[in-house]
Amino acid sequence: MNARLLAEVLLKRRTLRTHDAWSRQQLERHQERALATLRRFALARSPFYRRFHQGLEDRPLHELPVLTKSELMSRYDELVTDRAVHLEDVRAHLAAPGGGKPFLGRYQVNATAGSTGHPGLFLFNREEWSWVLASYARMYAWSGIRADLTHHPRLAVVSTTHPWHQSASVGASVQSPLVPTLRLDADQPLPELVAALNAWQPEGLVAYAGTAHQLAGAQLSGELHIRPRAVLTASEVLTGEARRRITSAWGKRPFNEYGATETAGIAGECAHHDGLHLYEDLLVIEVVDAHHRPVPPGETGERLLVSVLFSRTLPLIRYELTDRVRLDTGRCACGMPYRRLTAIEGRAEEVLRLPGARGTVVTVHPNVFHDLMDAVPVSQWQVVLTGSAVRVRVTGPGATLTPGSVEANVAAALERRGVISPDVRVEVVEQLSRTALGKTPLIRVESAEPPGRADR
Repeated sequence: MNARLLAEVLLKRRTLRTHDAWSRQQLERHQERALATLRRFALARSPFYRRFHQGLEDRPLHELPVLTKSELMSRYDELVTDRAVHLEDVRAHLAAPGGGKPFLGRYQVNATAGSTGHPGLFLFNREEWSWVLASYARMYAWSGIRADLTHHPRLAVVSTTHPWHQSASVGASVQSPLVPTLRLDADQPLPELVAALNAWQPEGLVAYAGTAHQLAGAQLSGELHIRPRAVLTASEVLTGEARRRITSAWGKRPFNEYGATETAGIAGECAHHDGLHLYEDLLVIEVVDAHHRPVPPGETGERLLVSVLFSRTLPLIRYELTDRVRLDTGRCACGMPYRRLTAIEGRAEEVLRLPGARGTVVTVHPNVFHDLMDAVPVSQWQVVLTGSAVRVRVTGPGATLTPGSVEANVAAALERRGVISPDVRVEVVEQLSRTALGKTPLIRVESAEPPGRADR
């Protein structure tokens, strides 16, 4: 990390720490001012927003149209606020050798994995990128890992080393003697990860949730011998079983963080581990249903609408994330002003659609499988839908695992929700399916939904 960027990130981290002590009223006033500035900037610099928000310039946020990733990508050259930027050139830059270099010498480029069918390309100038880094650094402070000019903790990050993925870009940016960091790819064989971590002995471990679960198993079995002061998980749903195993392995409850390429960090756990605090000083968050109507706290929404208050190159106002989350109804004992998420159930695309009575299609949410599988004696599990066949893949089965009982329990749960004659089979495998970035999704849809007339 160069000196100028380091100074900017440290200053922003200090700013974020002062926000943690704000009242709710101070936070809302900040959001109002920052959102007004963002909207003015977008209208002045983006031809797309001048058309998209025409006649709505003075209307409240909830009356503005929703921006989807597919629309952003199809109107990229109009939406971007730098007229020198063109999507064709950004794609050519990503395809060129020597990945990771700034686009046009001034923009950090990050690509989404395309889990929704629409891979996205996002640009960040120096000011925006420093906010991205400060956003992720917030979790280190909340977890008790102090990194500054006088404290240089050894970290290990197990995610992806793909140069255009945000976690790899963040890792490359912060690599310095200030924060010595071992970066490993989650797609590496487990024995290689164990050997590297044993040699490095990190004070802080950051990993995909599924990978942290595997590493905790290696610690409990005596293969891994590390003593991290904090364990941070991200990028995948942290199941109850994974949380228990991590706590058992290292005697510390994991700090879970929720983020996205487009927004950087969205929410994270404080020391009370009672839900994830939304980063509302950087984002305006709306939890909505499938029709973009507000969903009250305590109920699970189908979508998340995010306005990124520091976005300027690609302004994001009411940008849609297809994540199913639930807001808490109360306040955390820590006293911070941010609202909390009590559930992150994954993407809307992970909802299974199975045949019901009289040609209908039944939607089955991921939490159905979480409720059943978290108590099953296996190291990891994954549900794969192929046509209308449900395959429950497991690794590391315990001595008490009875595949027939698991199949019967899953089938019964699906039948209670209206699925007709569910085809369920448990498969014991060596390793679960991963994405190109090394993530292990708990729900994987490998084919189109079955034919039907209507959802239940």
